[in-house]
Amino acid sequence: MRVLITGLTGFTGHYIQLELEARGHRVVGLNSDITDIDAVSKEVAQVQPEMVLHLAGIAFVGQGNLNAFYNVNLIGTRNLLTALSNHVPDVQSILLASSANVYGNCSEKLISENTKPRPINDYAVSKLAMENMSSLWSDGLPLFIVRPFNYTGIGQDDKFLIPKLVSHFKNRKKVIELGNLDVWREFGDVRSVANIYRKLIECCPVGKTINICTSQTYSLREVISLCEEITGHEIKIEVNPKFIRENEVRVLKGDNNLLRKTIGKWQTYTLKDTLRWMLDKNEI
Repeated sequence: MRVLITGLTGFTGHYIQLELEARGHRVVGLNSDITDIDAVSKEVAQVQPEMVLHLAGIAFVGQGNLNAFYNVNLIGTRNLLTALSNHVPDVQSILLASSANVYGNCSEKLISENTKPRPINDYAVSKLAMENMSSLWSDGLPLFIVRPFNYTGIGQDDKFLIPKLVSHFKNRKKVIELGNLDVWREFGDVRSVANIYRKLIECCPVGKTINICTSQTYSLREVISLCEEITGHEIKIEVNPKFIRENEVRVLKGDNNLLRKTIGKWQTYTLKDTLRWMLDKNEI
C-alpha cells in the first residue's frame, strides 16, 4: 500500500516508517506546509495515497505560541481532509492522531474512550476541536481517531520529560530541575506505538476513537529511581517554579480494552526496557 504520513520527519514518523516498510508498504511523507491548503491539495492529488497517517501537529504543551496549536492541529487537519475528500476518492484508511490530553483532570481512575473530555489547556482544546471538526467528513472518508497517552523513545526532543532525564543521567549530572513532581503518567514506548498504528491503519476501524495506552502509570520519582538503578548514578531533584505549568493534568491512565479488541496483541516494552534502550551509551 502507498501510505502518506504527515509529520514523517518528526519523532514518531521515523519509527512508523520502519514499521510500515518492514511490512511491504511504500511510505511517502507530506512535504507541504500543512497550513497551506493549496500546496497540500496539490501534493495529495499527486501522491494519491491509499492510506494516510496524520501525525503532523504541535505536540509540546508548554510551547509559547498558542495560536500555532489551532493553526496546525485544527486548520492543518481540515486542509488535509479537504484535499483527501476532493482528490483521493479511493483512499482506504485514515488515522488522525489526537491526544489523551483531551481528557484533562479526570476523576476516573481508568480513562476509557467513553470518558467525557475536559481539556484544560490550548493544546488539548485544539486536539478536541480537531476531532469534532473531522466528523464533518465521517460519511465520506474512512477515518478514525487515536488518543495516545504519553510515550517516549530515542529521538524525542529533550524538552520532553524522559529525554531530559536520560540526558542528565547520561551526562552524570548531579542536579536536575523539574516542575510539579506530584503527577502520574503513562510512559509508553514509541516502538509499541508504531506497531499499534500499523495494525490500526491496516484494519481501519472506521468511526472509532481509540486510546493508545499501557494502563500503567508512574510517578516522576519512580522514573528517576529506575534511571538511578540502571545507571548506578544518583541525582538531586530541585523543583523550579518556572517549570510548573498552570492547569497541569495530575493523573493520566488509560483503558486499552477497546484497543485490544480491535488489534489483539502488540509489541510491548516495560518502562525499564525503554529506559535501558534510551540510556544505552551506544545509542544515538
